[in-house]
Amino acid sequence: MQHLTRRQLLRSAGVSAVALALAPRLTLAAEAKKTEEKKIGYTVPNLPYAFDALEPAIDARTMEIHHDRHHKAYVDNLNKAVAEQPQWQGMPIADLVRKINNVPESIRTAVRNNGGGHANHTMFWEMMGPKVKSGNQPAGEVAKLIDETFGAFDKFQEAFSKTAVGRFGSGWAWLVLSQGKLMIRDTVNQDCPLMDGQDPLLGIDVWEHAYYLKYQNKRADYVKAWWEAVNWDNVAERYKLANKG
Repeated sequence: MQHLTRRQLLRSAGVSAVALALAPRLTLAAEAKKTEEKKIGYTVPNLPYAFDALEPAIDARTMEIHHDRHHKAYVDNLNKAVAEQPQWQGMPIADLVRKINNVPESIRTAVRNNGGGHANHTMFWEMMGPKVKSGNQPAGEVAKLIDETFGAFDKFQEAFSKTAVGRFGSGWAWLVLSQGKLMIRDTVNQDCPLMDGQDPLLGIDVWEHAYYLKYQNKRADYVKAWWEAVNWDNVAERYKLANKG
């Protein structure tokens, strides 16, 4: 009986030695790709405009660093925090921060800081947009509610700016819908109003990295300029969605 070599056996089966050798590697590569896809988790959303679109209120370099580095750091650290907690992976970020008190204590602080940072910044990019005209102000239902709640838009603007400038240290100032009513508040670090059951309609980041390259320590100048970058259409949409809830 003739004994066939391994090469002859391969040829008789119509399979090349190269293919056989590569098969385990291809299988491993496919598995690695699946594993990598699972590891991706939360991602930094693309800006809905160019880095320089908010100038002169916010300069392009600040936007680039803020979005590509600071926001990315929050996302990377959030993914690390939930890496061993499958039940908290892939959850919409708004739902995750709403449930912060149910997150395991071992990762709660990391999720609060980095999940809050991801949620806040994701909203922040959308709450701003290229300036269409000078004297940027809301219209429609939001304008009416602001007038009813605060007396007039300029009074609201003054109160909101005072909260933003007066926020000690790092944090945010917000216009939120709380139990059906508009309210101005601030949050420390990367805490998010969603954590308190409130719906953020408008927010400004007053961490120094949001303005220091252009304004140095002059936070008030940054806040004053920022009003021209507010996307009131987005605020109106957030109000409609919050009302539906």
